[in-house]
Amino acid sequence: MKPRIALFDFDGTITRKDSLLEFIRFTRGTVRFYMGFILLSPLLVAMKARLLSNQQGKEFVLRYFFGGTPMAVFDSWCQKFAHSRIPAIVRPGALEEIRRLKQDNITVVLVSASPENWLLEWTKANDIQLIGTHLAIKNDRITGLVNGKNCHGTEKVRRIRENFPQNEYEITDAFGDTKGDLPMLELAVNQHWKPFR
Repeated sequence: MKPRIALFDFDGTITRKDSLLEFIRFTRGTVRFYMGFILLSPLLVAMKARLLSNQQGKEFVLRYFFGGTPMAVFDSWCQKFAHSRIPAIVRPGALEEIRRLKQDNITVVLVSASPENWLLEWTKANDIQLIGTHLAIKNDRITGLVNGKNCHGTEKVRRIRENFPQNEYEITDAFGDTKGDLPMLELAVNQHWKPFR
């Protein structure tokens, strides 16, 4: 019998709010958060109109708010955010389902377009495996760029297959809430769309 895994999207599926936006507000404060997004609004409109890719839009946001930040500072923010803010935005039903799956000896894997940096501590604390977006680093500072591809859409599938080869694992369940999760959901026996609401 193959080992069994269950796949979860994070933002909007496990959480009630987008963790990138919450992380920006947490680290930069409410005033700088709103001022930044006012300045970035033309780019965000272009992204919504599909003139910019999901990755390009994310990189503009990351560069604006975090470009040049020393890794030590960024990692410290991520750990504080994981401990103090993430638990407050997690849906209780999602945690219950994760516990139920683990009791059935199913490995739970979080597959997220959010950077792994602020998800790592939370996934470790909950015994969840993590596949997420990697941030590019240069001279020990955040560049604001993504290293490789944003873990979104078909890239989620590629990363899942890379870590859990198809002939070696059975994907019992997948949970998601956006079009970017649909390719991942198609991998699973049981597909859960916008659960825990």
